[in-house]
Amino acid sequence: MEHFFEAILKPWPWYVAGPLIGLTVPTLLLIGNKSFGISSSLRHVCAACIPANIPFFKYDWKKEIWNLVFVFGVFIGGILATNFLENPNTFVLSEATIADLKALGIKDFSGLMPADLFSIETLFTAKGFIFFILGGFLVGFGTRYAGGCTSGHAIMGLSNLQIPSLIATCCFMVGGFAMTHLLMPIIFRLF
Repeated sequence: MEHFFEAILKPWPWYVAGPLIGLTVPTLLLIGNKSFGISSSLRHVCAACIPANIPFFKYDWKKEIWNLVFVFGVFIGGILATNFLENPNTFVLSEATIADLKALGIKDFSGLMPADLFSIETLFTAKGFIFFILGGFLVGFGTRYAGGCTSGHAIMGLSNLQIPSLIATCCFMVGGFAMTHLLMPIIFRLF
């Protein structure tokens, strides 16, 4: 049991974690012809909890209960990992990344997310509005517009050789690069 916890507490290398993620696709297809994706779970929750006369939510959401159980497991896993399996090692960033972030005005590098950007105090500022509210809306809108999220397209869709998933994944990457290198410096300068 001690070796188990030792293996769980250490970060897994890409050549272990990557294939495990990749094996979810054939596993889901073999078990029940299921598609992997996270964003669809919000639709299932809305269909289950909000009885409305909206055609988008009128379907048998109970057939997708496995997806809700999966998302609940991700949530519980995040809580367990945060509270009981925290990595005791200091989070390491490259010097170039630290220099780039310092140029944007970020000074706190003590956690996984910079407190200068991700904090309750920042939430109620113009910068917080742009990153959290506007950014959250754009992610949600983009997910529905693209017909799925990054996990659904990049993991499931690409492994099924779907051209729309290739296009969506390329657009996700271009959008991420544009935000990081073009828009984020402008937002940090203005606010």
